Amino acid sequence: MNAEMNVNPPLKIAHTDPAAELRVASRLYEHIAILPADRPIVIVCLGTDRSTGDSLGPIAGSILRRNWSPAFELFGTLEEPVHAMNLSDTLKLIQLKYRRPFVIGVDACLGKADSVGNVLIGEGPLRPGAGVNKQLPPVGDIHISGVVNIGGFMEYFVLQNTRLHLVMRMAELVAEGLLEAIQRRGKLETACDREPARDWPSQTNRDGATL
Repeated sequence: MNAEMNVNPPLKIAHTDPAAELRVASRLYEHIAILPADRPIVIVCLGTDRSTGDSLGPIAGSILRRNWSPAFELFGTLEEPVHAMNLSDTLKLIQLKYRRPFVIGVDACLGKADSVGNVLIGEGPLRPGAGVNKQLPPVGDIHISGVVNIGGFMEYFVLQNTRLHLVMRMAELVAEGLLEAIQRRGKLETACDREPARDWPSQTNRDGATL
C-alpha cells in the first residue's frame, strides 16, 4: 500500500465514470505502444489478502492471471501475493529473468476524501509502504494506484475497514484496462509486421505532441 503522490500528479479516473475502462486503457496504451517489441511488459501487483484495503493489487493480479497471455508477465495474485516480505526478492528476480523489463506497478493507496474511488495512473514508480511508514524499494516504470480510503490517521485500522465492494470494482477496472491496453499493443505489432511499408497515422501523447 502506497501513499498518494502529490508531485507531478497522475491522471485521476473515477471508478464510477462510465468511460473509466476506456480511459484507463487509453492512458496505459500511450505508455506501452511506443515500447520496442522485444521489451517485455512485467506487471507487479502489490498487496496482501490479509487486509481488505490492501487487497486491490492481488485481486487485480488474480483477474490478470485468469486472462494471462504471452504478451505480459505477472507477479502478485491472491494465491501468491507480492508484499513487504518478498518484494525485494521479487524485484531482483525480475531484473535477472527479463532483459530491460517495462514494469507496471499496481497497488492500493490512501488519499484525500475526494479522491477515494479514483484510479491514478502516472509516470515513475510506486512507493509501497509509504502510507504506513515502511521503507520498501520503489516499483515500476509507471504506476497504477487505487485510492481505497482516507489517509492521514490510523492507517492500518482504515485499511482493515475498507469496503470490499469498492476494492473489487477498482481491481476489476485496473485489470480490464491493462488487458485492453496490452491487447491493443498486440494488434498494432501484428499489423506492423504484416505491412511494414504502410504509413500509419501519427499518434499524439497527452500533451498533444506528435509521436
